[in-house]
Amino acid sequence: MLLACLMSSCVTSKKVNLLQQPTKHNRIPEYVDTLSFEDYRLRTGDRLYVYVYSVDEQIMKLFNAGGTGHGAQMRQQMSQNSTNELYTYLVLDDGTIDFPQIGHVQVRDMTTREVKQVLETELSTLIKNYGVAKMISCEVNVVQRSYSVISQRGSGNFPISKEKLTIYEALAQAGDVGDWSDRSKVRIIREIEGQTRVLTFDIRSADIIHSEYYYIEPNDVIYVQKLRGQAFGVSNAATTVAIVASTLSFGGFIYALVVRVMNKVNETK
Repeated sequence: MLLACLMSSCVTSKKVNLLQQPTKHNRIPEYVDTLSFEDYRLRTGDRLYVYVYSVDEQIMKLFNAGGTGHGAQMRQQMSQNSTNELYTYLVLDDGTIDFPQIGHVQVRDMTTREVKQVLETELSTLIKNYGVAKMISCEVNVVQRSYSVISQRGSGNFPISKEKLTIYEALAQAGDVGDWSDRSKVRIIREIEGQTRVLTFDIRSADIIHSEYYYIEPNDVIYVQKLRGQAFGVSNAATTVAIVASTLSFGGFIYALVVRVMNKVNETK
């Protein structure tokens, strides 16, 4: 009975291994090929970092409140220091950002590439009106993007440091989810077109790579629940053998002790 209990509590490779091929026997689902990565579209509450480039240093000082250092270096400082929110632009409730000298610019539901084009057009028109013919270009990035993970191993909030972050990279950044997590029912809480949806999938399936679940979006919450009935269990066969051997040894000791006591009692009679 003890051996049966231990074996039923084992975490086998089928329960934890990723990229398994779906078959009728392993009960790993197939997912339809729905992968179509699209550039992130801005939402209310996002923060934009905008860096303006020009051959005229005075123009750069005018529009770059954080200084005139290299754009990539400035962007890195923004992601590492929350106080640099002063140098970013918040997408307001009306979907606009308040950009100096231009005013409110509509950016909601636009990609950063589209915002870049709009700002370059507006800034070029602005300086031409002042009689200055200088070429202007912009760098636009969404900063302070993150996602959250809730799992058996722990919970935390993690930055999105690249354009395309996969579910595997997200969980690796969070330190995996632990052996006792149910990989067959991973949930992502995601805002889609203004509505909150819960996406449930089996991360062990190799078909995840071609599905809508593969890429993480800003503000996603990844929830991985514990395996059912795992208050007690073992993680591998070696541990099972060790526990069974220890139990049998202890049982043998108790049996020998009881027999010896009974023999002593019989001798006294």
